[in-house]
Amino acid sequence: MQSNKLRMAIRSTAAVAILGVAAQANALTLNAGDDVEASLYGYARLNMSYDFDADRAVSTRAGTFAQSSNEDVTGHFGADVQQSRLGVKVKHSSGVSITVEGDFRGSGNGAGSLRMRHAYGEYKGLMAGRNWSNFTSFVGNTPTLDFDSLAGTAGSQDRTEQIRYTTGALSFSLEDPSSQGVLGAGGNTRTSAPAFTARLQDSADALSYSAAALVSQVTADDGNNDDSAVGYAVFGAAKLALSDMFSVQGAINYTDGANGYLWRSGSNYFGPSAYVDGNSLETITGYGGSLGVSMELGGGRNINLGYGTTTLDLDDAIADGATTNADAETNQNMFLNYMWMPVKNVMMGVEYGYFDQETVAGDSTDASRVLFAAQYSF
Repeated sequence: MQSNKLRMAIRSTAAVAILGVAAQANALTLNAGDDVEASLYGYARLNMSYDFDADRAVSTRAGTFAQSSNEDVTGHFGADVQQSRLGVKVKHSSGVSITVEGDFRGSGNGAGSLRMRHAYGEYKGLMAGRNWSNFTSFVGNTPTLDFDSLAGTAGSQDRTEQIRYTTGALSFSLEDPSSQGVLGAGGNTRTSAPAFTARLQDSADALSYSAAALVSQVTADDGNNDDSAVGYAVFGAAKLALSDMFSVQGAINYTDGANGYLWRSGSNYFGPSAYVDGNSLETITGYGGSLGVSMELGGGRNINLGYGTTTLDLDDAIADGATTNADAETNQNMFLNYMWMPVKNVMMGVEYGYFDQETVAGDSTDASRVLFAAQYSF
């Protein structure tokens, strides 16, 4: 019983961190028959952003590290509702449960189109379908209004197709690998094997924690020459509740040949995992981390401050002529926000965000922005 309570505490922490999963608590019950429990959940959300410097907004008005086409044009406003979400959960009396969920985050800043976020079934610890990568944890995440959040948070922070088995605090998966870019391959890469992951996630008293490891293969193949390399990644994440009001949380990551799992590295989301050196493939290492503090003010109000960073080691790739020192090496961002829930199913907030990207040569570009969000959940 105590173990179940601990895992429920972790799930609650994750729900708050991603601002929206908690909307399922207010889900609408559907009349689906005696043997089936079904519910409809989701939210409508407006995001509005203003960029003081160059335009760094992407869909959902999240900020990007990538430079705009004209960094000298400053002052940009925009708004969209692409983060709005709709999902269905169904549970049969046999113990089988199904979740299908989508949102409207499309490319660009327009109205967007329906995007599949989750589509999976579960039975007795076995899950199959599209779900959060098992090489992900929300335990150490600091809540942000920016949908893409802090650099260096735990694992991929993305969803993928997979088969996962969970027993107690341990879970294992075979997954469709995350993006594994190869410098000098000219786009001639292929997915040659699934990724294998293992994760531990649990809590004890005021401490929640998670640790995971991943093995993945990266392959370059132009039809005449091909080579593969085995990459790996590890992370650790934790949250410590210092009191009923204060918590501190964070994560650390290390990757070698698996930078598709180093969140917000490279140009914006994922850095390259390897480079071509003659006819062979050499892996690229990376590391990153995030740290944040949260303060509950009461009355549904809270303040959060978070910092994240990632760094790629591109020195060998440059020395071997696979790239130049103009490539992004280090990303770092910071968010300070105030969130308010006037009633259970409404959240409003305002957030200041700072982004900085530095190339191998030491050239740096930064940007500041503010984001407002209003979310109505059911």
